[in-house]
Amino acid sequence: MGGYFGGRLAQAGESVAFVARGAHLEAIRRDGLRVESVAGDFAVSPAEAHGDPAAVGSVDAVILGVKAWQVPEAASALRPMLRDDTVILPLQNGVEAADQLVAALGPGRVLGGLCRLVSFVAGPGRIRHAGVAPRVELGELDRRRSDRVERLRAAFERCQGVSVATPEDIRVALWEKFLFIAPFSGVGAVTRMPAGEMRAVSETRGMLEDAMREVFDLARARGVALPEGSVERTLRFVDALPAEATASMQRDILEGRPSELESQTGAVVRLAAEAGVSVPTNRFLYASLLPSERKARGA
Repeated sequence: MGGYFGGRLAQAGESVAFVARGAHLEAIRRDGLRVESVAGDFAVSPAEAHGDPAAVGSVDAVILGVKAWQVPEAASALRPMLRDDTVILPLQNGVEAADQLVAALGPGRVLGGLCRLVSFVAGPGRIRHAGVAPRVELGELDRRRSDRVERLRAAFERCQGVSVATPEDIRVALWEKFLFIAPFSGVGAVTRMPAGEMRAVSETRGMLEDAMREVFDLARARGVALPEGSVERTLRFVDALPAEATASMQRDILEGRPSELESQTGAVVRLAAEAGVSVPTNRFLYASLLPSERKARGA
């Protein structure tokens, strides 16, 4: 996410500094950032890249593209980049990143945000955009309109191939995406199948729909006004995905890496317990995936 959207912002003329690590960092410094996209390849060269956020210096905005489980650590690391008016835009999967950043850094800096994109690191210095029309949605957590949201919206609007929206209630938008990504990731990881195979088997498609309805009920129980028909619209979105589409959590689990299980399926189970909502399908998915997650984390 960070590579793709940062690359598009740099391509549009914004001053962008990337924070990366290891071979990825060295490749960006040496060769620039290359994005291989179904909508047309592009490159940012030269590209400013650092391994330490402190080396970047203070910035107008931080676009946080780490995995959801890395947000608390990233919150501490990005402090040297913050001025009084610096705004932080988290684009993580899940519904907890903004609140975690508020708890660590205070409420005045943090927006709500999400993105829609199928992308991954294809190799050092290389990002692959494999599907879904890139989109960013952002807004103030208290639903007010603000100049800083408008400035960021305008910056993304100048990006080639990117659509941007400022929903009336960003928390509703976050839960609408959560209703897709948590069930799709969980069912994909359990079945080890991409979208085409998942949706083609009626029993598996039924499990996906059950998991989505549980997330819908949970959102309503927590006071999030998801609109009627959200599950049906989300299933139509799944039907329109490329047959080979997979979720990042699914890929991480299948490749034995630490994943966003606790921030997605685990969050459904945890938040449902707090709200007194029954989520048996998500509990099954979570229990099935937890051993591999713990193994990947050396537990």
